[in-house]
Amino acid sequence: MKQLMLGNKAAARGLYEAGVCFASSYPGTPSTEITEELAKYDDVYSEWAPNEKVAMEAAFGASLAGKRSFCAMKHVGLNVAADPLYTMSYTGVNAGMVIAVADDPGMHSSQNEQDSRHHAIASKVPMLEPSDSAESLAFAKLAYEISEEFDTPVLLKMCTRVAHSQSVVETGERKVPVKAYEKNIAKYVMMPGMAKRRHPVVEERTKKLIQYAEVSGINRVEMGGTKLGIITSSTSYQYVREVFGDSVSVLKIGMTNPLPEMLIREFASKVERLVVVEELDPIIENHVRALGIPVSGKDLLPICGEFSQNMIAKALGGEVHEGRRLSDEIPMRPPVMCPGCPHRGLFYTLKKLSCTVLGDIGCYTLGAVAPLATIETTLCMGASVSSIHGFNKILGKESEGRTVAVIGDSTFMHSGMTGLANIAYNGSNSTVIILDNSITGMTGHQQNPTTGYNIKGDPAGKIDLESLCRSMGFNRVSVVDPYNLAECETVIKEELSAEEPSVIISRRPCALLKYVKRKASLRVNPDTCVGCKSCMHIGCPAISIKDGKARVDETLCVGCGVCTQLCKLGAFESTGKED
Repeated sequence: MKQLMLGNKAAARGLYEAGVCFASSYPGTPSTEITEELAKYDDVYSEWAPNEKVAMEAAFGASLAGKRSFCAMKHVGLNVAADPLYTMSYTGVNAGMVIAVADDPGMHSSQNEQDSRHHAIASKVPMLEPSDSAESLAFAKLAYEISEEFDTPVLLKMCTRVAHSQSVVETGERKVPVKAYEKNIAKYVMMPGMAKRRHPVVEERTKKLIQYAEVSGINRVEMGGTKLGIITSSTSYQYVREVFGDSVSVLKIGMTNPLPEMLIREFASKVERLVVVEELDPIIENHVRALGIPVSGKDLLPICGEFSQNMIAKALGGEVHEGRRLSDEIPMRPPVMCPGCPHRGLFYTLKKLSCTVLGDIGCYTLGAVAPLATIETTLCMGASVSSIHGFNKILGKESEGRTVAVIGDSTFMHSGMTGLANIAYNGSNSTVIILDNSITGMTGHQQNPTTGYNIKGDPAGKIDLESLCRSMGFNRVSVVDPYNLAECETVIKEELSAEEPSVIISRRPCALLKYVKRKASLRVNPDTCVGCKSCMHIGCPAISIKDGKARVDETLCVGCGVCTQLCKLGAFESTGKED
């Protein structure tokens, strides 16, 4: 049956048809929907793991037990999971194992613009790269065949455009192969003596995979005009075809690691000029140069950001389409925390107290944006907690009384706990604020180990953050409501003045959760408002200034009441309209 599907949904369908029985992932845009869609199939066990490393190791265990397994993550998540990946390349698998990694060229929702092909090359693991939804389904199924034929985990590389665009796919039937587990210490126990014997196996496997890349058809030549030959992959292939049609010849790469050699030589010999079109780093281009073949690539196209049809057309002599332009310039719309976001009141308080705030990865990273402009660092998951320890160890009293680390509940479970253990164990006088909004907010409201529910919404084990922090050696653990500015200010001052490390849990569920009841929206009494703009300091998108007076968009306001605590004249009043 033919259907229109997102790339991520199509990949999930391919996994299902391939007979995957176990899926463990950590949500990360643009990969999240693969596991969310897979979880809709009741005959596939699916879960959100605390982090990507745990997810990959769990999937390895399921593969070892004899059932096809899967895990998914975004590109920076593969950094977290690199430890097991590089050694799994040596051990190989039992039943097939596929790892989806989704890159984010253009950094639409990421802190860097990383090219995951480097991980495939360094770990010596095959990588398949679909260019549309149909290939997402097909390559997911093919990845399991390769995994079991060559005894290796296989990386399925998605990217934002493939993951979140739609095209037609044709679905098939599900088949579930099973392999028995057999004890094999020499294969699966990677102590040095055994690992030394496994490394040559990996090198021999790479040679066989190169031969597979030459003849399997996953890399295909599409001959057209021979004045220009283009080697490309992923969404760049779609752009090339849209710009040039059949006027150029194309070598479409579906397996980006290992790359073929003879196929490239033969293709190059048939065209007058050779260009590689690939987003981010010159992986294919460097491979072609290493073969001694003259080629262009990054001398024509940028190494940063996403490509487009017009960018490729301008670089390679295609037709550029101007399209339609609006006569009026559209004003910039910077990202902002949602109306009623529980983090807003806490960040306002931290700014009021002139705190140095070390931040982390999550929707609360928007605390770095004006007018709050509070967060001063964001590096990677969990880094805020680890960083404040080093920061305070160096600056001591100079920073201890005014510096905090902020981290979300899901991010804390992901990789904040080890940093907190370091504070307790190595004794810095640091204050860590866990922003507990009762969900994984940034990626679209996925459950995590602190929410009490699993991926299907069923009751599950729930981590008690207060008890956990105390068990790690913290005597000072406080809970505040971020809607209560006076309470936040009092507790933050107390903990910053204490002579021992502390944890503050800022607890209030995300205002966008379906089960959170909105209070009556607010309005401004224009006779009371004097236009002092104190309410604008919190940066709530529901509040604006018009004709010198504050105004509230009642369709956005959730009645959180933070603004009322800033207005000394009491100009804000309830409309009495509740959800």
